[in-house]
Amino acid sequence: METPVERLQRGGENGIICGMKTKLMAMTAVATMAAVTLGGALDFAWMKGVTDKDPVSYKVGEKMVFTLTAEDVEGAIPEGEFFLQWQRSGDDGIRENGKVPLDGKPFVYETKIDKPGFVRLQADVVDKDGKQFFRKFTGDATTPEGKKAMNRFENQPRHIFFDGGAGADIETLRNLPEPEDFDAFWARQYERLDKVPIKADLIEIKGTDKARIYAVRVDCAGLRPVTGYLTVPKAVDEGSTFPARLETHGYSGDSCVHRTPSSARDNEVVLNINAHGLKLVEFGATEADTKALRWEIRSHDQIYAFDPKQNADPEVAYFNGMVLRVKRALQYLKTVKGWNGKDLIASGGSQGGLQTIWAAACGEGVTCAESCVTWNCDMYTNGKLRKDASLKLAADGWYIEWVDALGYYDAANFAKRIPASCHTFVTRAGLGDYCCPPTGLAKLWNNIPGNKKIKWVQGSQHGYVPPKDYRGRDTFREVK
Repeated sequence: METPVERLQRGGENGIICGMKTKLMAMTAVATMAAVTLGGALDFAWMKGVTDKDPVSYKVGEKMVFTLTAEDVEGAIPEGEFFLQWQRSGDDGIRENGKVPLDGKPFVYETKIDKPGFVRLQADVVDKDGKQFFRKFTGDATTPEGKKAMNRFENQPRHIFFDGGAGADIETLRNLPEPEDFDAFWARQYERLDKVPIKADLIEIKGTDKARIYAVRVDCAGLRPVTGYLTVPKAVDEGSTFPARLETHGYSGDSCVHRTPSSARDNEVVLNINAHGLKLVEFGATEADTKALRWEIRSHDQIYAFDPKQNADPEVAYFNGMVLRVKRALQYLKTVKGWNGKDLIASGGSQGGLQTIWAAACGEGVTCAESCVTWNCDMYTNGKLRKDASLKLAADGWYIEWVDALGYYDAANFAKRIPASCHTFVTRAGLGDYCCPPTGLAKLWNNIPGNKKIKWVQGSQHGYVPPKDYRGRDTFREVK
């Protein structure tokens, strides 16, 4: 069975991001101290954080009250041994920090923000020397139950932290004005695609009892084709039809890997595509091909899509081909035997969430878009303002440097083009996710005309979600 880490690296499901980004974005700005491993009362503890009201319902200038509590503490915390080191930042450029004893009592922090936007509160457990505390598994792993407990433990961060926030008047947040010729630009790009016939090559590979699996290559405008894996329920042979789903991948850095799936759903036709149109092993790809592609997708020694010189020309920006591949994938998916002709779904997380918004807005009739931790919303704020250290905005630093042409690719601008016939669900927006900051997610949400839903998750970073049973009620907003 596929492990959670393998699933993260493969991409394609909601909430999926690459392993590299998981490491980068799981770290908080205050977690820069050396690690120390100690045992005892905190071995299975984690930090719960709540606000005194719905965290995205505050008004500008209204007092926000955070309460942080160490949960699942076993016994008494040794006096004077551990502390909670905290930092407040936000969209207002105000920063505060401090350290309080970790003594089993809740830590209560009050703040406010005097402009529409978000406050971020981070906290880490440290020892008396200021070194970050890391939990260790002390259970008995020799039994089946113990092994399961150890596996659960190892799939969670080892440090004890909170990273969350709250927003004020977020319904008033708006993106930087989009390029004046946004629609004309994309009409020209889609015309390029129209000149390329929808032609697919399929190679059937080992499937399951109830579904067939194919490696697929589809002709596309741009430098590379659409490539990925198509799964079709075998019930199609008896005349059954199903919803069709396009799955897209998170940012993969230089990995350039799309693993052959070993499973398939029997209730949907699914096309899972990679971001690059890379050559698949079923079509003869070798390690040399993978190495060549790793170099090809870089520009001026920058990882793909991060080169400001390349991005300055929107027709050669790396995202240009990616958008066209998403649109072509949808066009092809609608030709697959077994689609019911009604339900067309797009889903993905992080970069896959960005592609999901593109899919919903590109005019191919997507009826449901499930976008998780959507990347590249409000690229101006992230790539210019958050990268300016003098402004002291809440940030994690992993942003594409802003150039004006990126306005053609910003998810918040595409969001305006999503028709009401498409139900758009932002399945997770983390209040501690500063790879995809909540301010940008709010602007994305505000720009979607209607038929939409979003789930705000307190204490959630890009690759981390607090224990569901304890994080309290997630905050939903919905417009039908």
